[in-house]
Amino acid sequence: MSYYISPRFLDKLAVHITKNFLNLPQVRVPLILGIHGHKGEGKSFQCELVFERMGVEAVHMSAGEMESPDAGDPGRLIRLRYREAADLIKVRGKMCVLMINDLDAGAGRFDQGTQYTVNTQLVNGTLMNIADNPTNVQLPGSYDSTPLPRVPIIVTGNDFSTLYAPLIRDGRMDKFYWAPDREDRIGIVGGIFAADGLSRSAIEELVDTFPNQSIDFFSALRSRLYDEQVRKFIHQTGFEKISGRVVNSNETPPNFQKPDFSLRHLIEFGKVMRGEQERVETMRLGRQYNQNLRHTDRDDSPPPQREPEKRSGDRAQTQGSNIDHSPRRPHQATEDALHERFLYEESRKTTDRIDIANPPSSNDQYYRSYGDRAPDKGNGQAAKNNQLSSEVQQQVQELINGGYRIGMEYADKRRFRTGSWKSGGTLDTKRKDEVLAAVAECINEHDGDYVRLIGIDAKAKRRVIETIIQRPD
Repeated sequence: MSYYISPRFLDKLAVHITKNFLNLPQVRVPLILGIHGHKGEGKSFQCELVFERMGVEAVHMSAGEMESPDAGDPGRLIRLRYREAADLIKVRGKMCVLMINDLDAGAGRFDQGTQYTVNTQLVNGTLMNIADNPTNVQLPGSYDSTPLPRVPIIVTGNDFSTLYAPLIRDGRMDKFYWAPDREDRIGIVGGIFAADGLSRSAIEELVDTFPNQSIDFFSALRSRLYDEQVRKFIHQTGFEKISGRVVNSNETPPNFQKPDFSLRHLIEFGKVMRGEQERVETMRLGRQYNQNLRHTDRDDSPPPQREPEKRSGDRAQTQGSNIDHSPRRPHQATEDALHERFLYEESRKTTDRIDIANPPSSNDQYYRSYGDRAPDKGNGQAAKNNQLSSEVQQQVQELINGGYRIGMEYADKRRFRTGSWKSGGTLDTKRKDEVLAAVAECINEHDGDYVRLIGIDAKAKRRVIETIIQRPD
């Protein structure tokens, strides 16, 4: 099977690797090439194809080797693998590289909850030292004055902004953002289905049907087609005998016929896989569980102290000094408004739990965001009369204008206390009247339960707002 190599990818790697083996006069060549981009786009696999095409040997490392119970082990391992690659160059007389996959997962710091250990510091320091002195890489406790051959380092990752900034500066690391365009995607997917007899027009239609999916999606789709035959084989053999039939069996291995690789069948299975992805993104159970844990911890802590209110003149001066003059993205105003609403709802949840005796005044910062139109707590009674409040209708309109999908969730009093919401489904329509009718129907269906409205950014696969629109009497 011949796989597709992107010309841009091949050109970038070939130039970087070759340049590190040349003696260019008065030119400082970066030792590290960082390939970053979205998940599942085949960064590591494209590297393997380029190495095979160029006849380059590769010594591999992974993100899991960047940490150890023993301080200093990961840094020593990097030096050891680098010297191993240098020995391969001398012994075999051919190009060799050190390949580190998912560097940001092992040495990156994503937020304040990411533990930053001594080993993380040593990994960054070791890579910086090797980039500055590629021919003088020593192991701890020993010293060899013999210069080493220069070994190019290729690292992959999703977000290099999480790495130590001096490591990724120009001069040490050359960056390459890999985002396959339509032609690249058609070529790569065509290579995946090369043995299945799909025409180029069928490959193009398949790629255009799922334009937002990663390259790994199509590889998983091909594997998914064999599920029917494997399931049939399991039922014929029996669940009790399948282990002995597959492992250490004296019988011949099972032979599976080629499944139906028609375009219609592929699109049908692809839609099923896409639906599973959307269900994972809209459920967000981990977020609910962690949110409930935060509420539990908050209940055990003393009530927060309110900050003293600023005078109107001070507030105007502060707001004036923080004006953002950067160009605004499309739907930026809508996103800002939705974010403010989300902040208000979170503050109201906190108030209901720990500060119910002191409800926010009309000068509270979240009320000021909406002027005099503070959200009405009578939405539940209005919904019972099949009348949605103006706040809910305006919120639905803002979500539709922003191009977001709308979903519903509900919970009884017991589930609400534990933060365990049930999905009420997502609405595929974009017509305001149909959305409002569906929202009102969901509220009437779950009379006596908590009901909340969800705004979903389908492209970013995240929720932009969660707001309760009905509370029990």
